Amino acid sequence: MITELGHFALILAFFVACFQSVVPLIGAQKRWAGWMAVAEPAATLQFVLTLGAFGALMWAFVTSDFSLELVVANSHSAKPLLYKITGVWGNHEGSMLLWVLIVTLFGAFAAWFGGSLPPTLKARVLSIQGLIGVAFFAFILFTSNPFLRMDVPPFDGRDLNPLLQDPGLAFHPPFLYLGYVGLSMTYSFALAALIEGRVDAAWGRWVRPYTLAAWIFLTIGIALGSWWAYYELGWGGFWFWDPVENASFMPWLIAAALLHSAIVVEKRESLKSWTILLAIIAFGFSMIGAFITRSGVLTSVHAFATDPERGVFLLMITGFFMMLGLTLFAARAGAMQAKGVFGLMSRETMLVANNVLLGVSAFVIFVGTIWPLISELAFDRKLSVGEPFFNMAFTPFMVLLGLILPVGAMLPWKRGNLGRVLRPLAGAFALAVAVGALAFAMQTERSALGPVGLFLAAWLVSGAAVDLWSRTGRGGGRLSRLTRLPRADWGKAVAHAGFGITIAGIAGMLAWEAEDIRVAQVGDSFEVSGLTITLDDVREVEGPNYLSTMADVTLSKGGSEISRLTPEKRIYPVAGMPTTEAAIDNGVLRDVYVVIGDEQAAGGWAVRTYYKPLANWIWGGAILMAIGGALSLSDRRYRVAAGARKTRAVGVPAE
Repeated sequence: MITELGHFALILAFFVACFQSVVPLIGAQKRWAGWMAVAEPAATLQFVLTLGAFGALMWAFVTSDFSLELVVANSHSAKPLLYKITGVWGNHEGSMLLWVLIVTLFGAFAAWFGGSLPPTLKARVLSIQGLIGVAFFAFILFTSNPFLRMDVPPFDGRDLNPLLQDPGLAFHPPFLYLGYVGLSMTYSFALAALIEGRVDAAWGRWVRPYTLAAWIFLTIGIALGSWWAYYELGWGGFWFWDPVENASFMPWLIAAALLHSAIVVEKRESLKSWTILLAIIAFGFSMIGAFITRSGVLTSVHAFATDPERGVFLLMITGFFMMLGLTLFAARAGAMQAKGVFGLMSRETMLVANNVLLGVSAFVIFVGTIWPLISELAFDRKLSVGEPFFNMAFTPFMVLLGLILPVGAMLPWKRGNLGRVLRPLAGAFALAVAVGALAFAMQTERSALGPVGLFLAAWLVSGAAVDLWSRTGRGGGRLSRLTRLPRADWGKAVAHAGFGITIAGIAGMLAWEAEDIRVAQVGDSFEVSGLTITLDDVREVEGPNYLSTMADVTLSKGGSEISRLTPEKRIYPVAGMPTTEAAIDNGVLRDVYVVIGDEQAAGGWAVRTYYKPLANWIWGGAILMAIGGALSLSDRRYRVAAGARKTRAVGVPAE
């Protein structure tokens, strides 16, 4: 009964989305207040109905209702409760239901907290958000219905993919989807502004919180996925340049560019066309990500489905919204004239350079991701674009970005003096050079990656600190004024410092990693980077829904025990699939990463050990970036929507 109610609620939500996409749009065009007013209750009702459908599907998973095809394919009665719940979105149909739930959630947020928006703009934003909902409701109902029944329900299910039965993967997709779908709101605001023919400072202030929220969620989602890949897949890497990894990284880069571009619109009413275009492209990249994961056109360990019918449907949705956005952009670009004039040496110029670097780096990743497909279709050649290409093509843009960030953050708006800005940064630059030189001196016969990465990290962190300190003025009481700075200033500094910490982690891990692969007998000891690894025992362990070969490993240095590690190799009998559970001794400056392999025919066990300097700095920096974004999002100016009352008087009217 609950399942049928959920299915019915999903169908009703589809019709409500159709209503929401048409009626408020007509009302805004005709200035009919009653028609515009229905957008808010429609958005709320659409969210409530979709939440009911999602709750019904989750109930089916929790209660192991094997009359549903989806539950049979992705659950098992012996599975722990956490993974029964995460099984809801650990598959194509359920993940798309989560996707559309978040679409309706953001629409409801705009309805609930958009009281300061002009009625016509609000109606158009909610109408476009409803149109996005229509497309994805239709996709679910016609190609990916999660409520299909089994003719003869089995006694038990086929279990969830064992790789997904992990806490990191339990929370990775929701955060990633909150980021992906959050960009739908920036798209809706962009198209609503194009229809109205006005983009002004108030619009920039309204769109920034949604962009910032989407960027924060993407940061957390990407970091969780990277962390999961690091400890779960057993190969010790944090990023593989997999097509699906790239599909999440490209919107993150474009969202970062959009965020900085929206600042210029808000502060100086410049870069209007560029900001609108970035909002359209950002949502386009998020839909490309959905297409890559579900169409089967590109091979990936993260792919949910390989159904061409679904892929064509998603490609049509992507094409429709991109054509709609770009057509409106072409028609209205002339109405978005910039008001603010700025010099070559100004914060605006640095933000333009920031946008160019982020945009080009996203384009490089896009080309590298789809080139194998183009090569096969156009030239009938199978090619593989891997890590060497992405590292060589992408890294220079990030190095340049890291170099200009501290300078751009301190340049004044409109016109500035570079020498005056560089003087307070001289100490930060000297510190960065010293850190890089120290790293270079300590290493022997290694690449320049480590010293350059630490130089950039020190430059970004110290530059962020100098930027904050420079905002406290002169004279006494600077520490007190530092604590009273706007949260947006603190957020910018923390996010930039987090970016530097992540760069340091990546550089240190790639430049100074040590690897040891050997066959070890029980009782053997061996050295890795000055540490002693001892294989004490290997035993069989039975888990709740898996069988495990577990090793007992002692990590010591100079005869003193540091920790005991228990790497595992698991077999999930229902799914018939093995997984590797690495054991990691985490530290501030290094990780020791141990993996147990198969028993060898000649005796002994395959043991892989990695020494990974600064590994946790990668995710620590990502956490700092997310915290910085959250600090900015909590700034009082966004909560009260300062400047919103000027909207009716300020702007570029439609021609």
